[in-house]
Amino acid sequence: MFDTPADAPPLLVALSLVSTALAGVAFAATPPPAPSAAPLAGTVDAVAAADTAGTEAQRVDAEAVRLTPHEVGVRSAGGTAHAQFTYGPVVPVTEDTQLWRVLHGTPPDAVFDSPTALRAVTRHAADREHCWRHGASRLTVRRVAWRGVDVTLVGA
Repeated sequence: MFDTPADAPPLLVALSLVSTALAGVAFAATPPPAPSAAPLAGTVDAVAAADTAGTEAQRVDAEAVRLTPHEVGVRSAGGTAHAQFTYGPVVPVTEDTQLWRVLHGTPPDAVFDSPTALRAVTRHAADREHCWRHGASRLTVRRVAWRGVDVTLVGA
């Protein structure tokens, strides 16, 4: 009379499997958090506010990055976030350009004939349309001071 019913153990196993499956569905359905643009903007501000020329890099934890002279945007499955630069404007740099070489360590006098040429190229880069760049893993910031031209280059 006080024995365990024969169907109780299989029923308990079945209920355990169902609850585990439901927990897995609940965790999988939770959307990922939105990325944060603040760490990237902080890196840009730290280099732009420095008294001397310098370079910093920051890991990008987003699927896409958008740089403008006044802000950085990041986008992933969790959403989109933007952060304004405190010290700007900066010069957004795209790959395979003269400014990209300078951003990654080439001295400006090895790339440009004069400071005037550097100034003209940075103005053009700041005025162009700014697009989302997918697959960027690192943001690089370099402040360049060359014979009266003082610019902060930013690329991802």
